[in-house]
This record gives sequence, C-alpha cells and structure tokens, in this order.
Amino acid sequence: MRLNKSQKRLKISGSQLKALQGRIKNRALAEEDWDVVMAMTETVECLAQALAEKETAIARLCKYLLGAPTETARNVLKRKKSEASASPSRRNGKKPLKKSRGHGKNPASAYKGGEKVSIEHPTLRAGDRCPGCERGKVYELALPSVFVHIVGQAPLQSTVYERTRLRCNLCGEVFTPELPPDVGQAKHDESAAAMVAVLKYGCGMPFNRLEKLQANLGQPVPASTQWDILHTAAVNIAPLQDALETCAAQGEVIHNDDTTAKILSFLAEQDPDTSRTGIFTTGIVSRWQGHQIALFKTGNRHAGENLENLLAARAAGLPPPIQMCDALNRNVPKQYATILSNCLAHARRQFVDLVERFPDECTHVIEELAKVYKHDAFVKEQGFSPVERLAFHQEHSRPVMEALKAWCETQMEEKRVEPNSGLGKAIKYMLKHWKKLTRFLEVAGTPLDNNIAERALKYAILHRKNALFFKTQNGANVGDFFMSLIHTCQLTGVNPLKYLTWVFSNVRNLKRNPSDFLPWRYQDDPG
Repeated sequence: MRLNKSQKRLKISGSQLKALQGRIKNRALAEEDWDVVMAMTETVECLAQALAEKETAIARLCKYLLGAPTETARNVLKRKKSEASASPSRRNGKKPLKKSRGHGKNPASAYKGGEKVSIEHPTLRAGDRCPGCERGKVYELALPSVFVHIVGQAPLQSTVYERTRLRCNLCGEVFTPELPPDVGQAKHDESAAAMVAVLKYGCGMPFNRLEKLQANLGQPVPASTQWDILHTAAVNIAPLQDALETCAAQGEVIHNDDTTAKILSFLAEQDPDTSRTGIFTTGIVSRWQGHQIALFKTGNRHAGENLENLLAARAAGLPPPIQMCDALNRNVPKQYATILSNCLAHARRQFVDLVERFPDECTHVIEELAKVYKHDAFVKEQGFSPVERLAFHQEHSRPVMEALKAWCETQMEEKRVEPNSGLGKAIKYMLKHWKKLTRFLEVAGTPLDNNIAERALKYAILHRKNALFFKTQNGANVGDFFMSLIHTCQLTGVNPLKYLTWVFSNVRNLKRNPSDFLPWRYQDDPG
C-alpha cells in the first residue's frame, strides 16, 4: 500500500494480515499496528476518490452516448421537489408563465419552402349580396383561411419523357420532338445535385442509404452516381470556396475547435514512424461585417494550424481578430497574433459534471455564472452595440466574476478543497485561465463561449456517425466544402437547397465573380 510521498510503502504478507485481523478482533493492537491501520484508511480514501472520479467520467460518457438534457442551471441543479411541484404563481414570487400556443405544431407561416396556391370562392365576390341573410353584402377579410397539405415523394424525383419518333420512308431521316424548355439536356438537374448535397452533408445520410431509399421508391440513383454528381458540382463552383475563405479571414471574431475524423487513404499511407497520427475535422465560424461564415477542414492538421492557414489570407493592416476557443494549445496559431479568449462554458461544464459529488460548491459556481449569461441575454435582447455591451458587462458582470475569483482563491488557499480532486482541478482550471475566460470584460465584442463552433462541429460528427469515414482526402475536401456552404446558409437564414440550386445554375457567372454568389447575396427571387 502506497501512502503519501513523505511516507514509505508498507508491505504485508497474507499471514501478517491474518494476525492483524485477529488482534483487531480481540481489541489487542500492538504499537506497530497503528501505522498499518493508518495506511489502510488512507488507501480506502484514495480508492473512494478514484471510484468517484471514474463515476464522473462514466456519467459524462453516458451523456455522450445516450443523450442528456441541456446544461441549463434548472436541469443541472435539480431543484427540490417542493419547489418544482409548487404552484407556478408562487414559485419565486413570480407570475405564472403563459403556456405557449400551438402545442408544438408549426404554423402555416413556417412552411416558407412550400408552394402557395390561392383559391377564390367559386360563386361569391366582394360586394355580392350575402346568401345567408340576403340583406347584407360580403367583404374580403384581411387574413385568408389557411390549410397546409403535405404529400410524400422521393428525395430525387424522376420523370420519363417518351417522345414519338417519325421516320421518312424514302430518305430514312428520323424526326424527334424537342424536350420541354425547362428540362435541358442533362440527366441530373441542378436541384438534384443540391438535394444530394443537403442530404449527405447537411443531414448525414450516406450515399448507400440514399441509394437504397431511391431504389425502394422506384427512382434508382446509385451511390457512385451520387458521388459523381457532387464531385462535378464541387469542381464547377470551386472559386466560391476561395471567396468564402477570404471573407472569413477578415473576420472580427473567429471561433475554432476540433473533433476527430477518419480518412482511410491517409491511414493506409501513414508512416508508422511519424509522431503525428491524429486526423481532425476543424470547425471555424468567423463573424465578418455582420455575417457568420462556417468553414470545415479535415486532415492531419489541428485547429491552430488550419486557423493559421486561414489568417494567411487576412489583409495587411487589419487588427488581430478576437479568437474564441477552449484552452488547448493546439487551437492557437503560432505565426499570427490573435486576441485569445477562452470558452466560459468549458470551465462551467467541469462544475456541471461534479454537481452530484460537490453540490454546494458547484451550485454556487453555476448560479454565479448564470448571472453573467443573463446579463448577456439582456444585452442581445436590447440590441446593444459591442461597446455598449462591454460597458454593461463591466458594470454588472465584473463584480460577479471578481467575487467568484475571490471565492475560488479562498477554496484553494484555505485548503477547503483537495487540490487533486475533481473540484480542485475545476477550480485550478478556472484560475489558471482566468484572464482569457474574462476577456469579454476587457475587449468589446468578445463572446462568452465557443458554443457556436461546437454546434457547427455537430455536422461533422453527424457525418462521422453515419458514414464512419472519408475514403480519400479528395472526398474529405468535397465534404468540407459542401458542409461549409450548407452551414453558412443556415447561419445566414438562407434555404440551402434553393441556394445550391441557384449556384449550380449560374456556374459561368460564378467563375467570373464568385463574391456575388456568397450565401448572403442570395434572395428567394434573384431575378
């Protein structure tokens, strides 16, 4: 049994342990037995602590595998049953919240992509005599009666055109009618390429799964054909990727993070003696001139190196961007300066994982950080400018954070917390990175956390979960390109299916001026 570093290791044979148990039973411990008993109690304490650490890790793993509720203070702290069961009107002395209407149903206004059909009354017009009372006149109401009708069809819908052919019995010439003007000569329409891209890289549907679905619905589209469609489309609109990355490089705030990935060709060709074996998908979200741009990069470079390559396209003379990431060193570029800030949600999550073991201490930290997030939510609701937001946080959030820092220092200095316990490590993490965690109190425009980059990486994780891997680096590049466009569309509030169809239909103009075809330039009716 190993005791503290200042003490020596004690070894006990089986016979000695049996003899010790006999003396304990007879209440006849010798003087030399006390060191052994003390070592045993410290060993039990260490084992209990190790078991608790394992339980925390297992609980975190279960959250990842089985899913978990959001990490809001209400869900994490698990309010007392008496408070949870209390009447809403009495809870915290506040008025009861109004129940949201609709019971989860989508209103007709949510179906923006649906076809709209106007139906006039078959017999009545505004100004006609009322057929009910036969005295008054009817008039048109401002709001029409709306009914939503949803039909099912294959994601890729085919139409077979059978054209009657005529042949001259003298010269043998064959006459075939032209196809409708809106069909064109290509087998696969631009909208088909857009649909495959959205299903594959926006929804995580593998090519083989879509092939099986299409075959079952009588609309066969092989997996190899799907890849050919997307690869050709990606080559045709390749200039758009450079335009998107150039805009992202000029961003005022840049988020970045990593997740693991797998590229089979890279694994097959990898040098066994190399020290770098990891493959990552980096997610970058850049805020530039009011636009949010998402970029994905998959390969053997980590987030810091991918960000470094992006910043190489940054215009000279621009100030360093605000970089938001977690505290890993591999997230930071080496050659380009950034105003580095760390994710407050990462620091908070360490206390969330320990709330069952250290309820009082973790509850205090979570509730204090909740005040800061409420201040930030108020700022967003009021539409404050970055400078106004900074002043508001300095006035209201700085006292909260300074008090929290003093509390953390007290826990460590007065040894109220075991430094090597989970709580001790969480407090040390927060104190070590305090300046970068509180950068939002010093620099205007600094976000509180890196959640937007983590949400972006869910696209890569969804693809990894369903497709498992990329076969080649070229396949990874195509996937990254389409994921970047699709998620940028969603951040911009643009329909990705309509946007990609528009882009694929304007390849010639795009090659001349790709910046005109960035997602925020698209409109539902571009004319």
